[in-house]
Amino acid sequence: MTSATQLLKLMSWLSPVFPIGGFAYSAGLEQAVQSGHVSDQSSLAGWIRVQITQGAQWNDAVLLAEAHRCLADKPKLEELTDLCLALCVGQQRLDETRGQGTSFIQAVSHWVGPQHFPDRNTPLPVAIGIAAAVEGLDIRLTAGAYLHAFVSNQLQCAIRLSVTGQDGAAKILAGLEPVVEATADRAAASTLEDLGAAAFIADIASMNHETLEPRLFLS
Repeated sequence: MTSATQLLKLMSWLSPVFPIGGFAYSAGLEQAVQSGHVSDQSSLAGWIRVQITQGAQWNDAVLLAEAHRCLADKPKLEELTDLCLALCVGQQRLDETRGQGTSFIQAVSHWVGPQHFPDRNTPLPVAIGIAAAVEGLDIRLTAGAYLHAFVSNQLQCAIRLSVTGQDGAAKILAGLEPVVEATADRAAASTLEDLGAAAFIADIASMNHETLEPRLFLS
């Protein structure tokens, strides 16, 4: 499979066309804006950078890579599913990763059969890692596409929250591309020993969002 073919497949799986509901979630960003932690382009870029390098998204990338490597080991994949769900810091995060995983498995069935997944509650990063391994997609490319999709979603949320406009979002996206690439490379070479997050303010924002009213997003 050529690199172009792999890239197109990942673009399909992580595009807005795929019904995984990414538009409904802000991963705590809405609460961060309401609390004043994110108020302009600089703070927005920093918030996203911490999420993918030191926060929940880093752990997701590690779990994705491990699932990719463990395709033939069903008991290991079941353990990864449990671990991924256990690492969720609150109810919203748990609902988000489990719900998106279920939707992803249903949609990706046009490429990958459901028998490859531990169950329909397989969380999103584990499900993507499994699907990519079945299709023979490069682990670094897959991790990079996953992280890039998260960054893009965060920027779309920020536009809806009036933190930045389209041009500002494009500027941030351009600046974060090297961070996404480096983080994907690191995740591809990681093991479960590399799990660990230190984005405490982001985790607290995600939990506080459960009681935020009114709100635009489910997380």
